[in-house]
Amino acid sequence: MTQRKRLSNTQSSTQNRTQEEDDDTTFTQPSTSQVQRGLEKVTPAQVDQKTAEVVQYFLVKDQKKIPVRRADIVKHVVKEYRNIYPEIMKRAAHTFDQVFGLKLVEIDAKSHTYILINKLETTDGASPISSPANPKMGLLFVILSVIFMKEGVVKENVIWNTLKKLRVDLGKKHEDFGDVKKVVTDEFVRQRYLEYVRIPHTEPVEHEFRWGQRAEIEVSKARILEFMGELHGLEPQSWSQQYREAHPASNTQPGTSSQR
Repeated sequence: MTQRKRLSNTQSSTQNRTQEEDDDTTFTQPSTSQVQRGLEKVTPAQVDQKTAEVVQYFLVKDQKKIPVRRADIVKHVVKEYRNIYPEIMKRAAHTFDQVFGLKLVEIDAKSHTYILINKLETTDGASPISSPANPKMGLLFVILSVIFMKEGVVKENVIWNTLKKLRVDLGKKHEDFGDVKKVVTDEFVRQRYLEYVRIPHTEPVEHEFRWGQRAEIEVSKARILEFMGELHGLEPQSWSQQYREAHPASNTQPGTSSQR
């Protein structure tokens, strides 16, 4: 891909995100009194039906781990029931909790973007990323591990070189991942597992990776340290800075120096 095309794609992505944020400004969150008045104008069956539609919409999006924006919920699902949007979302969250064992989490308060998290994974640490059951999640776990161990941000060439050592070559179509670069810079970014940011004033254009909002919520940094310890035959405390970040509530003060 040429530098001009990469720059164009980055600018296009920024413009699309700006448009999405603008779309949400057309919706004003109803007050409690407005919601109450709105509920008086509809039947319980209508509210239940609309709640079921919202739940279904989330479940479909969640199959591909795509975050859901409030603007899209209102535009495509809630529609004329927007004056009772808070009540519908409250009931949907209750349904996810009681029926599906899922937690509805807002990961971006500015754009009002939501994801679903398995409640069991947040309590017992059995994240599908930390214990990947499919190749893509395994790929993601490796990338997130590299970023975490490099203090939260790495240039993209570091990631590509790491993957190449694992025989995942950008120049070849992978039997499990297909177009590896597209999966990493597009799919994982849209799912909010990664942030792929252009580094200012670089020529040719360079990018860097950071953890995305979904990763911050779903992924156990302690589990990553355990994995690294097993890989290198060391205790997790061997990486003192990362250990403190993974265990912020711990009073342990590891005496060993950080290793990279």
